[in-house]
Amino acid sequence: MGDAPIVVHRATGTGGRRVTIRAQISGLAHSDDDLIEFLRRAGMPDAWEALDDPAWVEWQGGHPHEYNAG
Repeated sequence: MGDAPIVVHRATGTGGRRVTIRAQISGLAHSDDDLIEFLRRAGMPDAWEALDDPAWVEWQGGHPHEYNAG
């Protein structure tokens, strides 16, 4: 695992990806909108700009921005 404070984990078999922020589970995202809401609640109002920055977000197991198991 990298040093990014936000980790979007592998998609679950039923869809959605678990999101952790600073090693704390934030919830299950089914879309970028869900992910942005978790980040907003964590105090990151400009989260859209960080989604594709590997210094901020580590996308594990699958392509970024895809939320269904494939």
